[in-house]
Amino acid sequence: MNIVLHQPEIPANTGNIGRTCVATGSVLHLIEPLGFRLNEKEIKRAGMDYWKDLDVRRYINYEDFLEKNPGAKIWMATTKAKHVYTDVAFGPDDYIMFGKESAGIPEEILVENEDTCIRIPMLDKIRSLNLSNSVAVVLYEALRQNSFEGMLLEGDLHRLHWR
Repeated sequence: MNIVLHQPEIPANTGNIGRTCVATGSVLHLIEPLGFRLNEKEIKRAGMDYWKDLDVRRYINYEDFLEKNPGAKIWMATTKAKHVYTDVAFGPDDYIMFGKESAGIPEEILVENEDTCIRIPMLDKIRSLNLSNSVAVVLYEALRQNSFEGMLLEGDLHRLHWR
């Protein structure tokens, strides 16, 4: 899977998302401008020692992203969508785009992609979920739909053994 962050602003969220990408074998695509520098300690702290293992790609703007990823199937996560994320069929090479924390994906992009806009249901009293939580929710649904291909499906205890 591919996670796309359009102009992320909070380094800790980006670090958490990077760690989730490493854990799932997903590529992280960052569309500038970023609201921070990638060498900031908050990113490294949130991503822990996994940041060095992250496949991260940067783009100067949305057009650069589209040019370098021709034919990409892009799902756009937004509170403004008419479709729920569980109602769509994710492919293993799809892209899931999320907007910046303060404003989301620009409406100029959304209006051109209405059919691929998806939302996470929530009560109307809240503006949005935390960005890194939203990425995890949608990404894991996409992975589930693709049978968690290549991922460990069982774990072992460290000191004891299962009966």
